[in-house]
Amino acid sequence: MIALILSGCRTERPAVISFFDQRPLPDSIGFHKARFDAKGKLLPWVSLDKAMAMEMEWYAKCPVGKKGYPVYYYSTFMHGNYEPYNTEIIPCTQLGMGIISYLKYYAYTKKADQRWLEKAQLMGKFLAEESLTPDNNLYPLFPRSTGDAASLPLKGSSQVDLDYGINIIEPDKGGIAGYAWMLLYETDNNEKWMQLAAHTADVLVKNMRKGDAWHAPWPFRVDFVTGAHWGERSSDMVFILRLFDKLIEHGHNEFASPRKQLWDWIINIQMRVPDTRQESMWVMFFEDKDKYDNRASWAPMEMARYLIEKKEALDPNWKQLAEKCIQFAVTHFTLKAPGGAMLMVEQDDDFGPWGGVCSKLGGVSALFYAAGGGEKYKEMALRNLNWMTYFVDDDGCPAAMYAAGKAGRGGWQEDAHTDKLHNYVDALVAAPGLFSDQK
Repeated sequence: MIALILSGCRTERPAVISFFDQRPLPDSIGFHKARFDAKGKLLPWVSLDKAMAMEMEWYAKCPVGKKGYPVYYYSTFMHGNYEPYNTEIIPCTQLGMGIISYLKYYAYTKKADQRWLEKAQLMGKFLAEESLTPDNNLYPLFPRSTGDAASLPLKGSSQVDLDYGINIIEPDKGGIAGYAWMLLYETDNNEKWMQLAAHTADVLVKNMRKGDAWHAPWPFRVDFVTGAHWGERSSDMVFILRLFDKLIEHGHNEFASPRKQLWDWIINIQMRVPDTRQESMWVMFFEDKDKYDNRASWAPMEMARYLIEKKEALDPNWKQLAEKCIQFAVTHFTLKAPGGAMLMVEQDDDFGPWGGVCSKLGGVSALFYAAGGGEKYKEMALRNLNWMTYFVDDDGCPAAMYAAGKAGRGGWQEDAHTDKLHNYVDALVAAPGLFSDQK
């Protein structure tokens, strides 16, 4: 069976990337015996709801380590026995998306289990107490995009950020953390979360620039001491938009003007420039790459999600814009797999179906189908998320890579869990019947 490399390191584009025409159909996928219907379409090995619950319980058993945090809070790279295999961490993506995921799961399960809220709150505490830059600089008390958890609080950068210096932040990742804090505030009414979010937004506004066809409103990487920056184009503006919108909803009207400036740039430039690597504004998201023409699927899929959620409140042409974002990602970043499954990969320079982006295809497609997007999105969502179930082991331990072949337990934690779970929840809430009738 064709397989992508399964390891803690992200992969480069393989020479052969299509699994769809494989005959006969495989006996196993990931950790489990494969199941297909009479037409050869992929069925799940266990229900999506059950796979999600198993995974949550596996993480609930994760040992507590440094300063009272579960190991996966401060370990981006964790084996399937809960042991970290280095000290690098990507706090905003890993824990910001984790807060979003855990709060969605808490709501999905009718708030019956306080553990999920408490774990989300603890993620928020980590971001607030262990991951902020020092005060008195260009981005004071701003959430770090990367760090080395050998010591807490974090004191420097890691991964490719470190190649540019110890004081590197990625402004868009602050948007993720700030939005996550706002969701915590809406859940538990603790004012400290909104104060953290408002401060983060204020720092972003003070460092905002006028965007154009070659410059995003914030560059991708910034030295928060010197102001030096790298990567004029940066794709993930949607979470800064979400942050501004949430703050405005709660009376912070000082963000109305920068919000308008940001949306004008998104709708008039980011959405309209050509898709080529040389011109696209859907470039740069992942902290482990530094090619600044590197298109990625993460941000356009998240932009599509927000358009589907807000509909006319965001833009009267929300449906066409959302489909444009989805189809950009489908055109450039999908693989075909056995049983009619379509997988999504990360970026031009890493064609691996890592769990965060792979599950986004299923989650966002389910949302779009439920919003009237059409039957093809139903099939896209169903087979993608059926595929994802095979990469949750019998004890609930997930994989990070969702390629054909034998799965590896653990790995990058946002791909294994924290940036994946919310896609499952969105799909099950938007189209519950879609996943309940499979035998």
